[in-house]
Amino acid sequence: MFDRLQKPFLTVETGEAYQPIRLTYALLQPEKLLQTLEGLQCIQKNPTPNSWSWYWKAECDDLHFESVNSYQRAPDRPLRLATITLRDGKVLVNLTSFKRACLAVPFFHKMLNKEVLNIHVADFINKVFSLDERLPHGFAELFKDDELDRILHQRVADYYQVKEKVELAPSAEEALNLLSEYTKVEAKKRLPYAERYSFEIREEDDPDVIFLAFYIYLRGRELVAIKRWFGQVGFALSESTEDTLAQVFGEMGIDIID
Repeated sequence: MFDRLQKPFLTVETGEAYQPIRLTYALLQPEKLLQTLEGLQCIQKNPTPNSWSWYWKAECDDLHFESVNSYQRAPDRPLRLATITLRDGKVLVNLTSFKRACLAVPFFHKMLNKEVLNIHVADFINKVFSLDERLPHGFAELFKDDELDRILHQRVADYYQVKEKVELAPSAEEALNLLSEYTKVEAKKRLPYAERYSFEIREEDDPDVIFLAFYIYLRGRELVAIKRWFGQVGFALSESTEDTLAQVFGEMGIDIID
């Protein structure tokens, strides 16, 4: 453990922790997708069939990275942010940091409307890597659909079980106690190595709220991974969530206590 505390973790070019994440979209209009991708200057076709690269330039040139000060951008060598693959009626967007995923979701929502693509899930890794650690060979090695679905369904089932108990509680005090205990238990659980986030977007939902919820969810897990890397093994998800909410709403000038 002491050796680890002396070592920095692996980061990507723009300074964030290296944490592989894959966005999966349901493809509704393949021809419209191809037409749009061909028209975007920030997208470049790869030699591999049904594969593209997304670069930090042109339409997404104004994307902001907080830790980018040490990265010197070269106009003639734009940074690749993600790879995009069309497979089995789905579009897979592979990225190397949570921050890039949080920027990608609203960007592609803007460029490709819901009649063309519908975002379905995000699969990600709940750890940071050492500089000399063997990295997985490709995203297929990282994410197993059956296991990710099992974890997601169990989490949802646990939530609805507690929700039913809260609704049937004989008093508001008991309902609050049930909810408080559930929150404590969830906060102490060890995060799985790989996890799945499911997007539930309804017609009446505000996309910006959906994107913010996704950011808060990922940022909390990123913070847990980093804190535990530096030895705070007891750092709980509830603490990281509180920190994230305070940061987000503080920057927005909103007092969440009220």
